[in-house]
Amino acid sequence: MSIELPKRVREDAIASIQRYFERNLPERLGELPASLLLNYFVEEIGPAIYNQAIADAQARLQQRVVDLEGELYEDPFQYWHKTKAKKSK
Repeated sequence: MSIELPKRVREDAIASIQRYFERNLPERLGELPASLLLNYFVEEIGPAIYNQAIADAQARLQQRVVDLEGELYEDPFQYWHKTKAKKSK
């Protein structure tokens, strides 16, 4: 699966890469090199981050499904128990 960034996110990412180069490296980075670097990061590193995010979400969902019975379970046929408890008060 190819990772596609929305246009605005891509523009912001390129600007961030350029800013990083300006502040942390001795040379400036133009828009085209920054764009190529972003392409590399998205293609090479993006899938690893994406896969980890999917694994994290899947683990969280599985945890919630396991807890579903504990969170939502209701004992059936409790009417008479409740009625008896009310009369004994």
